[in-house]
Amino acid sequence: MGPIWSSYYGNCHSLLFMVDASNPTQLSASCVQLLGLLSAEELANASVLILFNKIDLPCYMTIEEMKSLIRLPDLIACAKQNITTLEISAWKGTGLSDVLRWLQDTHRTNG
Repeated sequence: MGPIWSSYYGNCHSLLFMVDASNPTQLSASCVQLLGLLSAEELANASVLILFNKIDLPCYMTIEEMKSLIRLPDLIACAKQNITTLEISAWKGTGLSDVLRWLQDTHRTNG
């Protein structure tokens, strides 16, 4: 789906990017997709929320290890966008109130 994303960039003020935290083998592909989004000029002013989903499932890597592997601190420091990260379980509802709060706050700021 990545190749068609650019057709949705117009008037985008917020971007939610979900990472499957139960499948670290896909982490590098997710990172490449994220870098592509962050480098898109049309998204330079968008607020970005990176969601590490499926934290309720067992995984051989911690979220901190995943963040380190994709060099998230460096990515946040160099990005034009304001980037926030949250850990969630969409299935169990863990962290979803934080996502809604982020969306409301971002809408107030950018709205």
